[in-house]
Amino acid sequence: MTEDMFRTVLDSASVTTDPEGWLRLPEGQLLTLYAAHDGVALNIAKVEALRIAHGVIRARSNKGETFFVAREDLFAVSLDGGTKVSAGRKAGFLG
Repeated sequence: MTEDMFRTVLDSASVTTDPEGWLRLPEGQLLTLYAAHDGVALNIAKVEALRIAHGVIRARSNKGETFFVAREDLFAVSLDGGTKVSAGRKAGFLG
């Protein structure tokens, strides 16, 4: 993924920069990064904040995990609705 493509994704997600320099997604929204290198795929799910420097993306998950991936190994990004559960639907119940 080119840097322009990645910046377009971040602009679409309406990220903001916090005082520590992390690019943060809006409250309740998460993203998943899809990367591959030499035929090995890696999905980095539930990312809440990113930092980009020298072609390396540092991704922090909502569980506090930190992943480092080369930008050129990134091929897709998906935006998730986040962790909010609709008030009208409870686990295990239909309707």
